[in-house]
Amino acid sequence: MSDISLRPFPDAAADPTASLVRSVRRIAQAIDVRSREIARLTGLTLPQLLVLQSIRALGEVSTSAISRDASMSPPTVVAVLDKLETKGMAVRYRSTIDRRVVHVRLTDAGRQALTTSPGLLGDGFITGFARLSSDEQAAMATAVDRLATMMQLRPSPTLEQGGVDDMPPGLT
Repeated sequence: MSDISLRPFPDAAADPTASLVRSVRRIAQAIDVRSREIARLTGLTLPQLLVLQSIRALGEVSTSAISRDASMSPPTVVAVLDKLETKGMAVRYRSTIDRRVVHVRLTDAGRQALTTSPGLLGDGFITGFARLSSDEQAAMATAVDRLATMMQLRPSPTLEQGGVDDMPPGLT
């Protein structure tokens, strides 16, 4: 028995844009389902877990560094940190060198939450991804990164006219 969810839609070659839209929608749905599952299991939202992971990876860090690492706007990071502080999982404090800079560190509760939280991508994805060759994994990572970058692009007059001069390197 084959897993039809891994096969592309039959009309992908005929209309790649429609196929891409369907695939992005399926990814969005999967992220939504996984996010609800993680919230049910941990009491934390996906953004809260991402911020905790950023703090763990970067150490005692500024909110702007978390913003860059987690790909979230600074106001979103501040709102997430408000909730994490309320839960006792992170602590903010002002820099002793520059009082305008706010640093964040994990508490024991934050470290424990990361230790016991499930993986963000889910076991099914991790298993399927592990079955790919390292070249296929790298190609997928590159393609998804390019997709994310392209979805964040703001249209310019050149791009609207079909030009590629304003595209970031590697996307042309």
